[in-house]
Amino acid sequence: MADHSKMKLGRKAIKTDSRTLRLASYITMALAPAPAAKDWTKGITDWGMMLNDVHGDCTIAAAAHAIQVWSANTSKEITITDKIVLSYYKKWDGFKAGHPETDTGGVELDVLNNWQKTNFNGHKLVAFADATCTNFEVIRQAINLFGGVYIGVSLPITAQKQDIWDVVPDGGDAAEKSSWGGHAVFVPKYDADTFTCITWGALKPMTLAFWNKYVDEAHALLSHDWIAEKGSPSGFALAELQSDLSQIH
Repeated sequence: MADHSKMKLGRKAIKTDSRTLRLASYITMALAPAPAAKDWTKGITDWGMMLNDVHGDCTIAAAAHAIQVWSANTSKEITITDKIVLSYYKKWDGFKAGHPETDTGGVELDVLNNWQKTNFNGHKLVAFADATCTNFEVIRQAINLFGGVYIGVSLPITAQKQDIWDVVPDGGDAAEKSSWGGHAVFVPKYDADTFTCITWGALKPMTLAFWNKYVDEAHALLSHDWIAEKGSPSGFALAELQSDLSQIH
């Protein structure tokens, strides 16, 4: 049985911005339905803890795991080093070495805005667009088209010792949202019954019921490297998205 009780989290309270693009706005009728299953994790054997066992840097670790997935499926797998992960935890989340009071995690929207405006160790983000968490078709399209989705989950204590994250009926206070805390993860895999994220150096599946109850933010990330290699998906209005993005100030 898994035991994640000593692992760190680090997703702070959700921040929203009315200007954030909505993924569903750019999915056209020409786009084929998402396949029944998709797995962008094949061939990757070492995910790396990305320091999330010692720091609340999950917002950065999840971004680093996204780069692993994208690079492994477009060219050659790139694993972001712990030193680089730590540097971005300082730069984007405000952590200061020697000041444990600053090891409090980060805000997903802030991380994504910083990534889009600059880059993450040379890896550019063309854009990000939010998906409605409960719309499984759009979530699956985000994974299918762009290699994964960057999510926030309000973890219950019951998740600490589950091999597959699932809702615990009559779990009491330990099953309440955020009874453990907020966590950021990247989700590059799904099938009919589960979504699978990367966390604490491994793949972690979750049931649809768990997703529905505990996942409360989801962002599709449009990687420059991914789009340069795979092109604009047929039926997805990328040019319109980029035009709308240019109007945001």
